[in-house]
Amino acid sequence: MPQTQSGSGPVPVAELLGALDPEQRAVVEALHGPVCVLAGAGTGKTRAITYRIAYGVATGEYIPSQVLAVTFTQRAAGEMRGRLRQLGAGGVQARTFHAAALRQLQYFWPKAVGGPNPQLIDSKIPLVSEAVRRLRLNAERAELRDLAGEIEWAKSTQVVADDYAAAAAKALRTPPRDAAEVAKVYAEYESAKRDRNAIDFEDVLLLTIGIMEERPDIAATVRNQYRFFTVDEYQDVNPLQQRLLDCWLGDRADVCVVGDASQTIYSFTGADPRYLLDFADRFDDPTMVKLVRDYRSTPQVVALANALLDRAEGRAAKARVQLIAQRADGPRPKFAEHPDAETEAREVAREIKKLVDAGVRLSEIAVLYRINAQSEEYEQALSDAGVPYILRGVERFFERPEVREAIQVWLRGAAKARSDHASDALPGPSGLPGLGSTPDDDEGENLASEVRAIFSSHGWTPLAPKGAGRLRDRWESLAALVSLAEEYGRTHPDAGLDRFSAELRERADAQHAPTVEGVTLSTFHAAKGLEWDAVFLVGMTEGMMPITYAETPEQIEEERRLLYVGVTRARERLFLSWSLARAPGGRASRSPSRFLDGLRGGVGRDTREGAAGGVIRGGGSARRRSPGASSDAEDRPSRRIAEPITCRVCQRSLIDPAERKIGRCETCPSDLSPELYEALREWRSGQAKQQKLPAYCIFTDATLTAIGESRPATPAALTRIAGVGKAKADRYGEEVLGLIESHGHSIGQTAAS
Repeated sequence: MPQTQSGSGPVPVAELLGALDPEQRAVVEALHGPVCVLAGAGTGKTRAITYRIAYGVATGEYIPSQVLAVTFTQRAAGEMRGRLRQLGAGGVQARTFHAAALRQLQYFWPKAVGGPNPQLIDSKIPLVSEAVRRLRLNAERAELRDLAGEIEWAKSTQVVADDYAAAAAKALRTPPRDAAEVAKVYAEYESAKRDRNAIDFEDVLLLTIGIMEERPDIAATVRNQYRFFTVDEYQDVNPLQQRLLDCWLGDRADVCVVGDASQTIYSFTGADPRYLLDFADRFDDPTMVKLVRDYRSTPQVVALANALLDRAEGRAAKARVQLIAQRADGPRPKFAEHPDAETEAREVAREIKKLVDAGVRLSEIAVLYRINAQSEEYEQALSDAGVPYILRGVERFFERPEVREAIQVWLRGAAKARSDHASDALPGPSGLPGLGSTPDDDEGENLASEVRAIFSSHGWTPLAPKGAGRLRDRWESLAALVSLAEEYGRTHPDAGLDRFSAELRERADAQHAPTVEGVTLSTFHAAKGLEWDAVFLVGMTEGMMPITYAETPEQIEEERRLLYVGVTRARERLFLSWSLARAPGGRASRSPSRFLDGLRGGVGRDTREGAAGGVIRGGGSARRRSPGASSDAEDRPSRRIAEPITCRVCQRSLIDPAERKIGRCETCPSDLSPELYEALREWRSGQAKQQKLPAYCIFTDATLTAIGESRPATPAALTRIAGVGKAKADRYGEEVLGLIESHGHSIGQTAAS
């Protein structure tokens, strides 16, 4: 980028044009008339549009004060202003739609309406809550947020309260409650707002539009002030924003829009890519340019991104940009399948430590997932591994309001009631006593059943609510706690609510250490517009990607585009992983995402039946491998669970994750020495106390059992036990092997063979 001093005047034209590739230069030189730029991920769209504005200023075609550039976030607007200042075009206005409209509304309100300006509310939730009270309805805070979201969608798509139910049905939306009730809340919200002479952010646009449509003199003033328009991320424009843009333009066509239909991921908020897709039909003789040179990602990442969209369908797919990588070669993307979500998170943390040890900065690594509730597993795994992390856009899992309430109030209160009234059984959701206390329950189900019953008494149901939104997020967070209860109940069959509550508080405390630099944990949506050297896309299973409530072809394709956004966040290293079961020992009922079909070197969606035959899952093509054959390091997955594991007692191949973890069939006899097991537990307790960590951070009970039964004699044999791994073997191996030897139970190299 040409270097200039801020405020030193326009950059020389030759410098501007010399810093661009041919496609970017075509954008910059198209200063007049309608211009549409289809810009693929990483192709330098911000550079193209800022250089275009600077070029217009440098050539005298643009007066800076007559140019308005609009985008969707304050961060993006600030970045654009900074770049324009560097290029000598500091007088150009770069704002969000709402910020630009608000300035105009405040300026023209006294002339057009008179009286004091209305008060702009920061959040809809207080007035939505008042509307709910007026209607004598009940709604928790999570549902209030979802109702506010529905009102925002309706207003952004120009739907009034009376038409909401029909419009929601036509749009195939899943309202947070009955559509007729949502419509009533919407109408009452508008009434409460009028009572306070207040406006929301959608009103800012509506009122600005109204003033310009009703007052031709004011519209002429605005159009005389702003003559040249640039719109970034045009695929995210909603009908209300497009109507405002049309008001600004009038009968002129000096507008440049930039977007990528393949990154349309906000349709649930009202974003409509048709304005980008239909641009050539709405303007006469438009200039159309495609930016195709990807400067962000390696050819390997770009190839995967292109392949992902090769199977895309719908109108957005027809306007896709086929990226051409400009960077040097890098490692191939890695695919990894794991037996359960806990193992997946632990292996991701292990891979991250390897990257950090190799010199990759923590801030250049990201773990991306589909929903917020997935963060807990990665918060825990990174904490266990001593890797700092930063959550983007949401609270840490244990700091979320519903999680804190569940742990500190519901579970803790129930545990106290249990201790005070030991003879009383907890009531189930139907009011029947004794739920979860029968001796015939599966191991670990007593605790989980009690947790489910407690949550059910507070409105949680085992069946997820339909659709997305805060209500769904709340459900997912509580479901994650139920999953933790199932896991803890299996590994601690005698544990009750008091121990489980204490365990959750320990986990929460262990994750509150302040961090300055760390691995980014984020949803796919919150990662839009960002990039990292290394990106881990986790939880790539059916039901999560695409999400289970994506049912229509259009919704499925938006999920594909969301994954495309995730893939294109990676500069150099890309990891995609999934797990076959939710919790250790759970049923392996999951299958890889359909979007990975054809991307894993020919491995189909569900290759679990062939796993025992030696299918290698990694960055290269899947193939059969003869015993003892070597493979190139690039082709090795981060975790090869495809290799057969046999019972050390009967030699039968083990499929069940719980059996694979302990290395034997559940029905085969255990030769665990009670003395050795107790010695291992005592050693673990000492380590946990010394390091101020929960005991499970050292080794889980299941891992201690596997160590005690297999009795490894060498470090290599120890690392073959599920739950150990090289890092823990390096740290604890000498002491563990010493304990085994001191108890006289080593069986030599058997476990390593």
